[in-house]
Amino acid sequence: MENYEELLGVLLEKLAPTLQNQEVKQEGEEIPVGISNRHAHLSQTAVDKLFGAGYQLTKLKDLSQPGQYACKETIIIAGPKGVIEKVRILGPVRKQSQVEILQSDSFKLGIKAPLRLSGDLSGSAGATLIGPNGSVELKEGVIVAKRHIHMLPEQAKRFGVTDGEEVTINFAGPRGGSLNQVVIRAVENSGLECHIDTEEANALGVTPNTNIVIQKN
Repeated sequence: MENYEELLGVLLEKLAPTLQNQEVKQEGEEIPVGISNRHAHLSQTAVDKLFGAGYQLTKLKDLSQPGQYACKETIIIAGPKGVIEKVRILGPVRKQSQVEILQSDSFKLGIKAPLRLSGDLSGSAGATLIGPNGSVELKEGVIVAKRHIHMLPEQAKRFGVTDGEEVTINFAGPRGGSLNQVVIRAVENSGLECHIDTEEANALGVTPNTNIVIQKN
């Protein structure tokens, strides 16, 4: 028995660094999930037309991405077939207005919003934005957001991925499953978080405080 205990002690001592590294790796692979609903990013020109000249958006709460926040203000989005009310504005203002909607919203509005990453707006759908003081006609700028993961470049190295790479993510739970073609967005000033929209979250039973693990394609 004494020899067994000695051998076990030696074995555990040799395995300790490996076990510790496995624990760190498993913890490091977990990424929090943020669930996005439809929302709008506006230029200051659009803000002026919708809310009045020189209007400043009112911060409601900070978001996970550094410097970004939800605003108190909402707008109406109108298309050829219908409207969607109370669409939240996210700040700060941008150079170009952008509206991110759900896939089902395209049918309600009667527009063909393409699946794009934020900022990729060339040739995207248009819509009318309506505020308390006026309206704005967007010729382009309405998209359905591609699912993606925000992270810093040094975090991308730790995960073994690169900016623009597409990966698969897995969800546990009774309605769990996998989502592929999830784009890595590894740039400076990022907060580690995976973004999916409410339709994707509902389909997989994803709730706030869910974590995911990257699976390389």
